[in-house]
Amino acid sequence: MLDAAAGRVAGGARVEFRPTGSSMVPLIRSRQQVLVAPVDPTKLEVGDIVLARVTGTVYLHLVSAVDPSRKRVQISNNRGRVNGWTSHDRVFGICLTVDGVPRTATAGKTTG
Repeated sequence: MLDAAAGRVAGGARVEFRPTGSSMVPLIRSRQQVLVAPVDPTKLEVGDIVLARVTGTVYLHLVSAVDPSRKRVQISNNRGRVNGWTSHDRVFGICLTVDGVPRTATAGKTTG
């Protein structure tokens, strides 16, 4: 499901879906509806929730570090597990809402 959402967001669409799993609790609980929009990865900050591919797997996880000089971000879940670094071109979108509640600090980060 996340691969399909990533493809649509990479194509410029805003996508609503209900991810499953507990790695992002309490920020996102399993089956809560999220809205993800295409993002300008140069504007990402630690704490943003992004849809990104890391070592072949698509995650809806947190940005835990940024490295602007190498044009990459580190992706982690909300339980302390680091998934790894990924380049800006593998960051597809930013989570704007969770169950209709806006996420803070997303203004000006979307594209299109």
